[in-house]
Amino acid sequence: MDNKAILLLGGGGFIGGALARKLAKQGREVIILAPKPPVDSTNIFYVHGNLDDPALLAKLLPQCATIIHLASATTPGSSARSPVRELENLAPTLRLLEALQAWPETHLIFFSSGGTIYGDPQRLPVHENDTTRPLSYHGAGKLAQEAVLHAFRACGHAVTVLRPSNVYGPGQQLKNGFGLIRTLLEHARQDTTFEVWGDGESVRDYIYIDDLIEASVRLIDMPGDNSTYNLGSGIGHSINQVRQIVEEITGITIETKYRPARGVDVRNVVLDISRIRQALSWKPETTLFDGIRQTWEQLYCRHD
Repeated sequence: MDNKAILLLGGGGFIGGALARKLAKQGREVIILAPKPPVDSTNIFYVHGNLDDPALLAKLLPQCATIIHLASATTPGSSARSPVRELENLAPTLRLLEALQAWPETHLIFFSSGGTIYGDPQRLPVHENDTTRPLSYHGAGKLAQEAVLHAFRACGHAVTVLRPSNVYGPGQQLKNGFGLIRTLLEHARQDTTFEVWGDGESVRDYIYIDDLIEASVRLIDMPGDNSTYNLGSGIGHSINQVRQIVEEITGITIETKYRPARGVDVRNVVLDISRIRQALSWKPETTLFDGIRQTWEQLYCRHD
């Protein structure tokens, strides 16, 4: 394996932070490109900047064998009424690919979205080869980025596309309209009303952060990989079921208010993870109940 650094784009977020800590613990050098970098720590080096700086990219790319593209300026909710915001994701990706043309041996791992790009699948679990029909601009934007990455592959570059399901776990920050489990735990803690768009029977696939990180690390050790993978638990749970699990773990009943369903929300999606299981000899190890319990304990109980 190449001993060059691993560059994380968007590494200051929930997934990026967890991945950086895991890699640094293994003794690997990690560089995080961030607009507001914190202080460096062991084996983790922060660089102030973004993908709009070609001179900075020209300086960083020769140092890196792997680039993990986690950066995203939008969520499904944030671009729902402003589709032009998806250009804030597509344009930087195109600039990155332009810079990477000079480094054909660099492995690019791109985080897409298994929860949005398929829309309402015709069958469950949904396979990577199934039709993609995104219902949100965010999902359409992710699919657009995948399209340009496919063209980049055709030019001979190694590109891995990951389509993760809903990721959760300790370290996830509270964000309005994003992260069901983190939101439910906060409602339990604050004894506030949880609002649901629809009847709460929409089904999603949830993956614990440690399981996602383990799969990501294994992909870094496959520098020639050139595939697209669903990355989830392969098991579906409705919003109501997740709420009930949170209530069981916390011992707190969460007051719930149901609101009319929105057209941009996918009804049901569960990922077929057979491809990544076979390619990486990997499987998710954490059940939803255990993952929520660990998240609750680490987020809140240690502060009591």
